[in-house]
Amino acid sequence: MSLESVNSVDSVDSVDAAASLAPDEPFKLPAHPAGGRTAARVKAVRRRRLTVYAARLLVLAVVLGAWELTARNGIIDPFNFSMPSRIWDQIVQWTLHGTPQGSLGEQIWYTLYEALLGWVFGVAGGVVLGIALGRVRFLADVFSPYIKVLNALPRIALVPVFLILFGLGPASKVASAVVLVFFPVFFNAFQGAREVDRNLVANARILGASNRRVTLQVVIPSATSWIFTSLHVSFGFALIGAIVGEYLGAAKGIGLLVSASQGTFNTAGVYAAMAILAVVALLAESLLTFAEKKLFRWKPGGSGAGE
Repeated sequence: MSLESVNSVDSVDSVDAAASLAPDEPFKLPAHPAGGRTAARVKAVRRRRLTVYAARLLVLAVVLGAWELTARNGIIDPFNFSMPSRIWDQIVQWTLHGTPQGSLGEQIWYTLYEALLGWVFGVAGGVVLGIALGRVRFLADVFSPYIKVLNALPRIALVPVFLILFGLGPASKVASAVVLVFFPVFFNAFQGAREVDRNLVANARILGASNRRVTLQVVIPSATSWIFTSLHVSFGFALIGAIVGEYLGAAKGIGLLVSASQGTFNTAGVYAAMAILAVVALLAESLLTFAEKKLFRWKPGGSGAGE
């Protein structure tokens, strides 16, 4: 009898034996241990995520509850600090009946438009100049003292200058956002261009890549993670620039709501405008995080495991 015949007979006997031991149950292959570990890991990640969300909601509820109770019991002055219930009533009133400057959605869009425009211009300028100076050492040596001097200036103090130059329209707020966004993006792009693996650059040059192709296909992709790190912080700076500009002088916007509420001693209005701004910032941060995860799906998830 051949070896193939022996193997076939043994396999038939083993199947018959399994069928005789459990005649009423279907024959099943054993589960792969790696699949079980993967499923357990997915459940653990989901459980941790739910726990984190529950803890966040608990912290928020404790803070708001303590704020409300201390204000109602006179421990803190509700005139100066207001209370969550009054802030919520103010937001509802603005939503249903609008603000003195127009609808609430119009004010949010006006501020968001100025911040987005300033953010785009600031990010574009920071990335281009950061990559350029990071790649060309001569340019970095020439412009280094000027960059340091401009970065040392109190950029918020430039907002009144922009109001004088560009007036009360969106241009002054966009300029304020640009100067706040530019430097964080510039320094991250500059450092990312400097930290590119020299072996990758050398290999690309060996394969005949020009300076332009090395920059576009090696340097910029390598610096993308550095640039995205600055984007999370820079959008908050763009909102700050727009809000400060509106606070000092504007026709519409959330910053004008803060200024008008402060002028009428409406503390709830001040906090309500800040709460709306916080929600806008969180939504923008969520969109940036989503885009970053989609863009960097190839990266190992070990770094984010502790999040």
